[in-house]
Amino acid sequence: MKASIQICGTGSDVGKSVIVTALCRIFLQDGFKVCPFKAQNMSLNSFVTKQGEEMGRAQVTQAQSSKIEPDADMNPVLIKPTSNVGSQIIVHGKPIGNMTAREYQNKENKIKLFANVKKSLERLKKKYEVIVIEGAGSPAEINLKVHDIVNMRIAHLTNSPVILVGDIDKGGVFASLVGTMELLDAKDKRMIKGFIINKFRGDKELLKGGIDFLEKKTKRPVLGVIPYFKDIRLPQEDSVVLEKMGTAPIFSTSNNILKNGRCPHLNIAVIQLPHISNFTDFNALEYEPDVRLSYITKKEELKNQDVIIIPGTKNTIQDLLWMRNSGIAQEITQDIKSKNNAPVLIGICGGYQILGRRILDPHKIESEQKEIQGLGILPMTTTLGVKKALSQIEAIEIKTKLKVTGYEIHHGKTISLGNYTPMFKITAKERLDGAILDNGRVWGTYLHGVFDNNIFRRTFLNNIRHGLGLKSLPVQKDAYNLENEFDKLAGLVRENVDMKMIYELMKLSTKNRHCEEPSLDMSVTKQSRF
Repeated sequence: MKASIQICGTGSDVGKSVIVTALCRIFLQDGFKVCPFKAQNMSLNSFVTKQGEEMGRAQVTQAQSSKIEPDADMNPVLIKPTSNVGSQIIVHGKPIGNMTAREYQNKENKIKLFANVKKSLERLKKKYEVIVIEGAGSPAEINLKVHDIVNMRIAHLTNSPVILVGDIDKGGVFASLVGTMELLDAKDKRMIKGFIINKFRGDKELLKGGIDFLEKKTKRPVLGVIPYFKDIRLPQEDSVVLEKMGTAPIFSTSNNILKNGRCPHLNIAVIQLPHISNFTDFNALEYEPDVRLSYITKKEELKNQDVIIIPGTKNTIQDLLWMRNSGIAQEITQDIKSKNNAPVLIGICGGYQILGRRILDPHKIESEQKEIQGLGILPMTTTLGVKKALSQIEAIEIKTKLKVTGYEIHHGKTISLGNYTPMFKITAKERLDGAILDNGRVWGTYLHGVFDNNIFRRTFLNNIRHGLGLKSLPVQKDAYNLENEFDKLAGLVRENVDMKMIYELMKLSTKNRHCEEPSLDMSVTKQSRF
């Protein structure tokens, strides 16, 4: 490893992951072999590598930006909350068990986990020239600092300059940056080399007074002000973004409007379960021109939907109870029974289990409740076991013979209680997955990522369009092309962050490097401070 840099934040959801993604692409464009690293990540959005290891989706996106294969060493500790006080702990891609917050913070546990973190770092140092490190939450959390394995302890271990990011869109950015610095001890404070102000709307000249004060108060420079953007679309990891998410653009063409005046877009609703996981499964649907995707929490929002999706969950039983308490479960089953203009119903992973007749959790893998009746729509039952299925999958949709790829992350083993057609045939393992009923109006699968497959996604949408009397739309091969998004993001950060100073802080030179041609017109010779 030649150099490293660490991006910390004044709190969660300030843009650390996005800035790391941008820096990974910039260093790649400037000729370096680069990788991301986050020692500890708390997220229900995860991915399975080719080695069958589970890791956080943010580091997967960052690896894609670096044009390298995702590796669990990039996220050696993953915490997947199962309740308000407990989580499943994943180490080097494999689950080691469930822990309460108190158990996880136990000193002996943290010593063992930090040893695993150091092993991952050592392996990455041998393979990459630059490591872009992401912190978690805030480095100034007083109650967590004593057992820190992700923020300033990593900065000291790797001797990385730290850039502190603040989100001005939340309000109080100068107070949060100064307050964070004030709460750090002298040793940690020395590692902070500068600031980035993120998500700014408006005239940057109006920030001058605040920036002058911040630099004088902290004796550290503001390295850039990144504008708020909506035109760069990347996978999101934190479920907090679901509360802010708007609808996708409506596809409009007079040729497709029905006689009854119905608009030509498809309404697709994803149930926003309390423990929703892998909502990145549906990102590709948002890119389709005829889809309006929404995340819903109320039964009233089920009306006028063409498709309802029950997504993955880290606590299937508790989320099914929530669906019943909210009235969503009853509304769905009534719609299916009526069969009059009932929407297409889909279950992915935990959602697939919910569609069955029973869910058993004898080992209390996810919940204290050992058994619950499912929605009873699919004739099957699921038992959650200790062993976790983790694998990338190639499969064939049985009905259409289309090839798809995806990945499995689940504890459940589902068995048939009646006659139905399986959804997919797993090619390598010669086994069947999922179920499909009512000529495709109801189906479920364990496969995450099926909608990332362009032809499968478009075929699925066109089948729904046919049922509504709408014309088919062609496959958009580049509808979900992240490469363009990575380059756009890198260009935005280059324009608004002093990359020359960042290179100086890292003691890294681009001289004599073979630079990759960026997809967009972006200069690396002259940097703008703001």
